[in-house]
Amino acid sequence: MKLLKNIFLLILLTLFTFPAYSELSVEEIIKGRQAIFSENYKTAKRVQALSSDIEFEAAIELMNKMSENYKNLLDYFPENSKEGFDTEALPTIWENKDEFNALMQKASDDMLTLASVIEDADDIRGTLKTYMWSNCKACHSKFREEH
Repeated sequence: MKLLKNIFLLILLTLFTFPAYSELSVEEIIKGRQAIFSENYKTAKRVQALSSDIEFEAAIELMNKMSENYKNLLDYFPENSKEGFDTEALPTIWENKDEFNALMQKASDDMLTLASVIEDADDIRGTLKTYMWSNCKACHSKFREEH
């Protein structure tokens, strides 16, 4: 009976210690990260339009969403998702995992910073470039296949 309790406890601990993506197939992981990046790109274009139109409240909500998306992406690059399903991720992501994760964290942090400074920015376009578009460019230039 004690052995069964220990096995049950071990199973419960295992269920709660593995990241959520471990239950996803490789296809779901790759398509999931593609969807998040696609959503962030569309959202970034919307942020730019809203900010240019001085609609900061709506833009800030979207910036916060993008920040969360970047944090979520940290879980979408396990070792088994390097190939297949039209991934455009380069092997440099896994070869330089700490650098890639730091860039995703920086992008998340920069979106929060952008949300806090956009209303007082003298140069909205330049501020968007500094805190939003430069992170996109940095990632694409090192970690994504060219189109």
